[in-house]
Amino acid sequence: QVQLVESGGGLVQPGGSLRLSCAASGRLFSINDMGWYRQAPGKERELVAVITSGGSTNYGDSVKGRFTISRDNAKNTVYLQMNSLKPEDTAVYRCNAEIWRSYSVGYRPFQGQGTQVTVSS
Repeated sequence: QVQLVESGGGLVQPGGSLRLSCAASGRLFSINDMGWYRQAPGKERELVAVITSGGSTNYGDSVKGRFTISRDNAKNTVYLQMNSLKPEDTAVYRCNAEIWRSYSVGYRPFQGQGTQVTVSS
């Protein structure tokens, strides 16, 4: 069984910062890409950022220059540092990880339950 548990969400004023964490636990033989997605009410799911096992990163256009993704492979944890937050960043943020299952299945994606981020004055 695999679990991804996010933490760090909350209410912050515009221009503020938050740091999200997502820890993977359970049967973890290998983790490939880890990332963050978000979904606001009435909007489609949006890629925020993704990081490979080697540390290469990719960001959604709306967060480039403001958000930074990182990971600690020893702790099976991915982080999202969010700076200069805007009201339009308000959404449920959910982490995603590609985790090795078996030679017949390969890597499969797993998601956490999500954490609410609200940017408002």
